[in-house]
Amino acid sequence: MNSHRILVVDDEKLISWSISTMLEKAGHSVATAASGTEALQKFQNFRPEVVLLDISLPDMSGLEILARVKEENEDVTVIMITANSNADEAVTAFQRGADDFFGKPFCLETLRHVVDKALERMKLKKEVDIFRRERRKKGDFDQLVGRSSKMVEVFKLINVCSRTDAKTVLITGESGTGKELVARAVHLHSARSDRPFIEVNCAAIPENLLENELFGHEKGAFTDASRKQKGIFELAEGGTVFLDEIGDMPLQMQAKLLKVMETKRFRRLGGEDDVEADVRIIAATNQNLPKMVADGGFRGDLFFRLNVMNIRLPPLRERSEDIPTLVSYFIRRLNDEYGRSVEGISDDALGTLTGHNWPGNVRELRNSVERAMMLEPSRTLSLGSFTDDFQCGGGVTESSPVPAGSIASDAPGTLSIRLPSDGLSIEEVEKQLIILALERTGGNQTKAAQYLKMTRDTLRYRMKKFGLSESGWQDDAGDDKEGELGVPRRTERPTTTWRTL
Repeated sequence: MNSHRILVVDDEKLISWSISTMLEKAGHSVATAASGTEALQKFQNFRPEVVLLDISLPDMSGLEILARVKEENEDVTVIMITANSNADEAVTAFQRGADDFFGKPFCLETLRHVVDKALERMKLKKEVDIFRRERRKKGDFDQLVGRSSKMVEVFKLINVCSRTDAKTVLITGESGTGKELVARAVHLHSARSDRPFIEVNCAAIPENLLENELFGHEKGAFTDASRKQKGIFELAEGGTVFLDEIGDMPLQMQAKLLKVMETKRFRRLGGEDDVEADVRIIAATNQNLPKMVADGGFRGDLFFRLNVMNIRLPPLRERSEDIPTLVSYFIRRLNDEYGRSVEGISDDALGTLTGHNWPGNVRELRNSVERAMMLEPSRTLSLGSFTDDFQCGGGVTESSPVPAGSIASDAPGTLSIRLPSDGLSIEEVEKQLIILALERTGGNQTKAAQYLKMTRDTLRYRMKKFGLSESGWQDDAGDDKEGELGVPRRTERPTTTWRTL
């Protein structure tokens, strides 16, 4: 049986002790409360999944507590306990959201069966909720719009990966091309579609937290580990783990991930027993993994393991014939979203969009159409609605007389990059941005990380990656609280306005 957090609320100490002892022997984590005030406090701190609640308490009615608990978390399971078999009380309890009703005196074994049934119903409800959420997202596959030969090839590979239940899939492509949509499409069109799809942004989670995030921990594994916690590989059992930005995963974690892929087993932090992992791993990156392997920044054995099925998403500039279809699609979607009735786009505006470079790819195109629909009062989007996109935010253009890697920051939120005709290394751009932020903040890593909208641990990892760790920048480890458990799984990317030079 899986362990659950259960709160027992009863002012009779013998009953409270008997119930909690029985539940702890069954493997659950139990907290007790002898009054309504204590119960509400324990509910906030302990965050139980199930509450066994006596109706008669010394300071307030259990029915009042029931209402407040359900208002706080409608998903918590509440089983009411009463010494009086009062039909009116039972009706009121169910009206306020109680899941079951139990009378005193009672047999502990019978109560245990009631709790087990409640836990089973809770489990089934969670599975149904997951299934419904994923089915609602099934429409995301429709967002992969395109009729070009390159997109047709992408659709074929998605079908192959879904049909064959390929255990590893690698999705590559520039930012904004739709890698997450492809990952969801592979999952939702496979036999695993009724199981969880869980995304992990490898660049957003500090190295010291990533292992705990993926594999979980046992109680007592570290200072704040007050209870066992499942990791993403365990929570996604039977489903899909999507490792976004896999190129940013630290080398030490790459080795552990490779072992999990080869053995189908892992251990929680502080654990001694292996846990089986029946999951499909889909990884995505906008980086050049073969080059990273050659440079020692990515494990070759992990790359070959991931690269069994590779879906490359072409940048929008390589499939410009899809732009009219994409624009029409976005107009339809945004009409529904904003209650508009835009009928189309003028020929000159569409021609300009089709000829644009779109460094931000499909994501940038969608944002441009959305902004134009907000600005355009008529039913046809005109070129004037997109003026800002091409005069001050229209993307990076070629400028051959300028040396490679030329970066300047002219104003807050504005970044000027001169892209030479022979191309530019995105890693060199990232390195220069980090240097620029460090220079602007006087070498203070915490402030530089805040300026770049990333955690200090992520900044330090990338400084080490680019050989900047020994460059004399200030190590201000005591200035912030980064690196502790509780860092969110996802962080927002820095918003940058690209100015044409």
